[in-house]
Amino acid sequence: MTDRRDSRPAPGTQLGSLALVRAGAAGSDGPRAVTRGGNGLSLQQLFAHAAHPESLLAAFADGMATLPGELGDMGDRLQSAQADADWPRYGRAMRQLIDKYIRTIELHAPDAPPDGDRLREQLRQVLGITVAGLLQHDPQLREQAVAQAAAWKQWQPGQPLDALEQGQRELGHQIGVRSEAWQERDELLLGLFDLLLENISELLDDGAWLHGQIDAVRQLLSGPLDTAAVERTRSELRQVIYKQGLLKQGISESKAAMRGLMGDFVQQLDGMANSTGEYHDRISSYALGLREARSIADLNQLLQAVLQDTGRVQQQAAQARDHLANARLEVEVAEQRIAQLEQDLREVTDLVRTDPLTGALNRRGLDELLQSELARSARGGSALAVAVIDLDEFGQTNSQFGHAGGDAVLKHFVSVCQLLLRASDSVARLGGDEFVLVMPDTPGADSMSTLQRLQRSLAQRVLNVQDQRVPVHFSAGLAQWSAGDSAESLLRRADEALYAAKRLGRNRVQAG
Repeated sequence: MTDRRDSRPAPGTQLGSLALVRAGAAGSDGPRAVTRGGNGLSLQQLFAHAAHPESLLAAFADGMATLPGELGDMGDRLQSAQADADWPRYGRAMRQLIDKYIRTIELHAPDAPPDGDRLREQLRQVLGITVAGLLQHDPQLREQAVAQAAAWKQWQPGQPLDALEQGQRELGHQIGVRSEAWQERDELLLGLFDLLLENISELLDDGAWLHGQIDAVRQLLSGPLDTAAVERTRSELRQVIYKQGLLKQGISESKAAMRGLMGDFVQQLDGMANSTGEYHDRISSYALGLREARSIADLNQLLQAVLQDTGRVQQQAAQARDHLANARLEVEVAEQRIAQLEQDLREVTDLVRTDPLTGALNRRGLDELLQSELARSARGGSALAVAVIDLDEFGQTNSQFGHAGGDAVLKHFVSVCQLLLRASDSVARLGGDEFVLVMPDTPGADSMSTLQRLQRSLAQRVLNVQDQRVPVHFSAGLAQWSAGDSAESLLRRADEALYAAKRLGRNRVQAG
């Protein structure tokens, strides 16, 4: 069988325009020749003479063989199968033809729209609803997205795509450029807000109630702003603010009561002063009367008046003394109540010095702890070890199980730390999956052993999340206090050691 594909028509030539001439009568088994350059009349004549299934299949194979590329190869296979009368092989070739080419024309239910229409509608919804909804703060880009969606919906097969493609590229480019600007703007606003909070914190007294709330918000701003974290911090602050309001109301009432007591006491003192002044004047008049007395009767009358006035003054003094004693007792009770309320208020404020999710110290709690331990080490020269810890593959766990799974890992890590560490040791959460261990009175070798023991303990206590075992590992950098160290320098050396540990692989501890 001669190869006729070397002079096939160009792609796009339709089967109806091919001139197929079959040698011999219809149904003859003799050799066939295919010529090109004719018109559809030759094809019609050929099929008009194909009175039998074999001749019809032969004509179809000849027509396929003249097409370019894979379709021509398929025609050769059909010709070979027809020449050998191998109809099962012919059928397999036809099945391949149907699977690869014919099925691209989908069959639809009478009421179902074609796939092209469905795809255009999906694209319109993505651009006109989803993307446009994300561009609410940029009306110009939003209108551009809606217009592009309408253009895609109106496009029909066969119409040019150049304008649509250009519009799509331009829209994508503009969104990319604006997204960078929006991200930079958001970062600047967050930085400005954090700077404002830092300034307010510096202006407050050390014992001010707002320190805890400010630190909680600053810690939130330092990490990824997911909805769960924002809502968790908001709920925690709302509870603290409510408790603070109750306590401050009690303090205000107690102070008002003290002011009332002091006012009463001042009034009594004023009354005593007036009475004493009157008594002094009366005594002066009695002295004058004594000099002018001429008889025993006059002297007795003066003595009775003096005794009465003196008794009255003594009675007023006793009443003032009793009132003063009662006032002092009430003031002491009020002072004790105020002291207790202020202590309760400090304890409530301290609640926001811990991480609401894990119960570990937050940044403010860590700062206060480090300042205290550094001062103690500086005074007595005691050892102090600090480790910065980063959970391995936490991002992968978060992606696989969502925020709930990530939160479970964080709480599990802190609970194991609190179970294993000494009472004098502390764990703090810096944010995300980064923690700090503070180990007072712990030399370098002992602190390294503590971290390795913690790694083994985590390996033994496998966490189950959504009925799946989730191993928890960490990498850590360890630093020992030396004279002259500040909290910043100590944490910086531990952080540098952490990065060295992560370069060596996962589940490593490196001393710095």
